[in-house]
Amino acid sequence: MSTPRTGIKRVVLAYSGGLDTSIILKWLQTTYGCEVVTFTADLGQGEELEPARKKAELLGIKPEHIFIEDLREEFVRDYVFPMFRANAQYEGLYLLGTSIARPLIAKKQIEIARKVGADAVSHGATGKGNDQVRFELGYYALEPGIHVIAPWREWDFKSRESLIAFAEENQIPIAKDKRGDAPFSVDANLLHSSSEGKVLEDPWVEPPEYVHMRTIAPEDAPDVVTEITIDFEKGDPVAIDGEKMSPATLLTKLNELGRANGIGRLDLVENRFVGMKSRGVYETPGGTILLAAHRGIESITLDRGAGHLKDELMPKYAELIYNGFWFSPEREMLQAMIDKSQEHVTGCVRLKLYKGTARVVGRQSPYSLYDQDLVTFEEGAVAYDHRDAAGFIKLNALRLRTLGKRDQRSRNA
Repeated sequence: MSTPRTGIKRVVLAYSGGLDTSIILKWLQTTYGCEVVTFTADLGQGEELEPARKKAELLGIKPEHIFIEDLREEFVRDYVFPMFRANAQYEGLYLLGTSIARPLIAKKQIEIARKVGADAVSHGATGKGNDQVRFELGYYALEPGIHVIAPWREWDFKSRESLIAFAEENQIPIAKDKRGDAPFSVDANLLHSSSEGKVLEDPWVEPPEYVHMRTIAPEDAPDVVTEITIDFEKGDPVAIDGEKMSPATLLTKLNELGRANGIGRLDLVENRFVGMKSRGVYETPGGTILLAAHRGIESITLDRGAGHLKDELMPKYAELIYNGFWFSPEREMLQAMIDKSQEHVTGCVRLKLYKGTARVVGRQSPYSLYDQDLVTFEEGAVAYDHRDAAGFIKLNALRLRTLGKRDQRSRNA
């Protein structure tokens, strides 16, 4: 190992407790000769986090420098729900499950860095992926002078074997299933799971069923419909089947319903911000139901102009989150507009869940803009005079008629 680099006294590491971040922890100690503070976030990934504490202690981290926080409620309330108010989907399909978790982790790392007097932060994202960008844009937005250490861009390890050898040299425990290359990599939180790499790299080959961890196959889902209602207040879901729930509890329940009905699978080839295409298998069971329901309540509570403008701006909003610009002024500007649009997005949506689908079959709201007197085909409605349509059509046709006359003259010339 080379001579330790100098200048860093204390670093806050985003630490999962897994083999890769444990190697990073030791590498930081040996390469920078600095004190390491670990931060492990519970975002609903479904893993026991206490082993991360024990692993950090085993690697020499002081108990007061081990931070483990349950962020599930904050994650859903302040990140997932604001994003769903926008109906955000990157490239029209991806519900941004990994992307939306990174700014919260970055924010907490910076808060801890301030608390413990750290002069650097570190993450385990690779040099080819989007997460390095998302983490670091978050760090710099919140603490412009922070030093960022990205081991995958710095160290000399060239293979999995060299990483394992380093772990063995430094007495880092290695589980048997971690000695070889993993068949695919996984990222998970309360909103989704993401699987990439290895067995998924050929976009022509269907993902093996064992890749899926959040949903059963749609064809294996029950042959009976599950019907539910979701109540909304100002654009956010607040209850399922009339039962009020906290944000994280509600999303957990939707995940259970989605899982049981095979809802939320996505096989996507996307364009990464760093310039390459990648294939990912995503599972977002609760989020898929929530998106359908939110669009359902918006359909009766949003004015046409407001709704269409939201849909026009959504791709930009989604791209900002995907690319790591959660803390940018343009995302915050768009969020203010989106939140304004949700003032009357309150009411109840009824859905049927069946074999991979979440279908809206009813919606009602005290602020509904749906007027039965306007849409009825029955005679006698006084709110709409059919004869008014003639002038409306002629005015909208004026430029088309003018163009048509010119084209006729050209053909006759």
